[in-house]
Amino acid sequence: MKVILISLLVYLFTTPPTWQLNFDQAKAEAAQSHKFILLNFSGSDWCGPCIKLKKTVFESAEFSQFADDRLILVRADFPRLSKNQLDAKQTAHNESLAEKYNQQGKFPFTVLLDANGRVLKEWEGYPQSLTVSSFIESIQSVTSSAK
Repeated sequence: MKVILISLLVYLFTTPPTWQLNFDQAKAEAAQSHKFILLNFSGSDWCGPCIKLKKTVFESAEFSQFADDRLILVRADFPRLSKNQLDAKQTAHNESLAEKYNQQGKFPFTVLLDANGRVLKEWEGYPQSLTVSSFIESIQSVTSSAK
């Protein structure tokens, strides 16, 4: 009972991590704070696996706590519905990120980078076996050897 109550309190009082939209600012912040960059390519209003990844992994309390200390999060979103369209500047920015890091146009596609923008690891899609813990462990295994 105590475990459930503590888990509920952590969930309720843990805010989801903040996702940046500007990659250049994220790189500067990552360099200053000695963090890594997690870049997520998403189709927020049409890609079912993208939505599931966001809800089950990226919005989880466990991931939020992990990301706060170690990652700068950047989302490159590609919505399709007209009501969700991004402004032209953001769309162009996201497209330039895709040209560099997601040339195949995969969704969801997540890339772990160092502060210089060098790719350290990539995740394609949303595997059914993916858990928050396994995702965090895969990030840790790369970042611990990259420092």
